[in-house]
Amino acid sequence: MCRLYGVTRAGYYQWRSRERSERERRNQALLGRIRRVHEQSRGTYGSPRVHRALKTQGETASENRVARVMRAHCIKARVATLRYTNKKLQSFFDAGRNEQLELELTGPDQVWVGDITYLKVGLLYRYLAVVMDKYSRRILGWAYGPRKDVALTLKALNRAAHLRRPQPGLIFHTDRGVEYAAHLFKARLAQLGIRQSMNRPGKVTDNAFIESFFNSMKADTYHGIRYQRDREIRAALRKYLPFYNGARLHSSLNYVSPATFEQLSR
Repeated sequence: MCRLYGVTRAGYYQWRSRERSERERRNQALLGRIRRVHEQSRGTYGSPRVHRALKTQGETASENRVARVMRAHCIKARVATLRYTNKKLQSFFDAGRNEQLELELTGPDQVWVGDITYLKVGLLYRYLAVVMDKYSRRILGWAYGPRKDVALTLKALNRAAHLRRPQPGLIFHTDRGVEYAAHLFKARLAQLGIRQSMNRPGKVTDNAFIESFFNSMKADTYHGIRYQRDREIRAALRKYLPFYNGARLHSSLNYVSPATFEQLSR
């Protein structure tokens, strides 16, 4: 071994018997705190969020140092590859206009956004519809089921409306799917006094916030896990969504949770 690396035997044994430096001891202590924060995040935090969480606990280590320690010990955030819908499927006859494109938000319940994603359970596909407050990124309502239809989107909308009791004039933005363009859905929006808004043709980025949520949600609690029964994934969602709203640090909200951001905005 010594011959291979070009060191003397005496030098090797001297290195083995040498005490760890103060910096190495500090990094070892920092590693323990990093592991605790990472575990509390369910393995979802990368170095920026870990650093922010440690900072709130009084840790003075820089973000670069936290990143180096995490990299040296293979501590990583869970990530997923975002899948984009085929653009040819994103037009629907007589869809509404994008009413929220240039709107500057000053508080919650001005613009809600909604969408549907698929989740594979065993050999079958299930669907999750959610409603999010665009200002705070808080999930207000969700519905899970075996069919991608207007009943699913209505259930998520009704749960959000029951929770927030929005004032007339709120904008609800979605893609151009038939689940949102259906007469039943439009009628419910009108009943609630909500203005409908939809993506411009071919502009998937018009609903980027909800796509970002689905990407985070799947990375945090879906990818890498095999769900065999509906009750398993329902239980996971019931645990994850309160965590996302109340505890998960959100980079675009200056590293606070959606619930905390709403409180600070009042």
